[in-house]
Amino acid sequence: MNRVNTHTRACPSLTMGGFTILRTTAADLIPLLQEKMQHQQIAFFYANTNFVVQCQTLQAQMSAADTMIVNDGIGMDIASLLVHRQGFIENLNGTDFTPRFLQSLGANGRVFLLGAKPGIAQRAATALRQHYAINVVGVRNGYDEANNTAEVIEEINRSQANVVLVAMGNPHQERWILEQRGQLNAHLLMGVGALFDFLAGDKSRAPALVQRLRMEWFYRLCLEPSRLLRRYTIDIVQFLILCLRTGKRTGSL
Repeated sequence: MNRVNTHTRACPSLTMGGFTILRTTAADLIPLLQEKMQHQQIAFFYANTNFVVQCQTLQAQMSAADTMIVNDGIGMDIASLLVHRQGFIENLNGTDFTPRFLQSLGANGRVFLLGAKPGIAQRAATALRQHYAINVVGVRNGYDEANNTAEVIEEINRSQANVVLVAMGNPHQERWILEQRGQLNAHLLMGVGALFDFLAGDKSRAPALVQRLRMEWFYRLCLEPSRLLRRYTIDIVQFLILCLRTGKRTGSL
């Protein structure tokens, strides 16, 4: 995939924990992302507190013009208010934004799903087809079907997918995308975390009121305390330290 350093529109951004995070809305991001896909391959990531902590070693690779990162979760807003005295305009979490963006591609979208436990990606693909009318052209789980990287890349390219969703968790999905992107023909590579689990129904979203109150993180913590307790305690402190240390650098993409 040839990469062209082109910027047809400027998009404000903030530095959080060493990463350049776009400060925008879904309505503005969708056409911007569509436009960039016409000219270059894009690696697209959702930055929540866990992303900032776990992906520190990938900062240099994510500083390129062909990488886009957006904010996900209330923790990013809190840190932004502390560091920059302004929050993000909209919470661009992957569970909501990804299907919305894929729908915007219409008949031009060809989506490949890679990741999650056996069976989950297949059910997620069914949900995308049935509920969002998205053209899913290939599926592989993130376990036995992802062991042979060369075989995975060959299948993705053979499917002629222009969007690849990678659900392996931080920082594994980000590292996989950054290391393999040069061999992939797809125009957009997205790290989507637990999206497949939500689409497949293996993990439940918080009730609408809890989502509006920006307390979905607490809902998930109650459901998975052993897995998420450290993330929302020790890692939160580390996250805030990282954000405060980087200061108030701002920019645009």
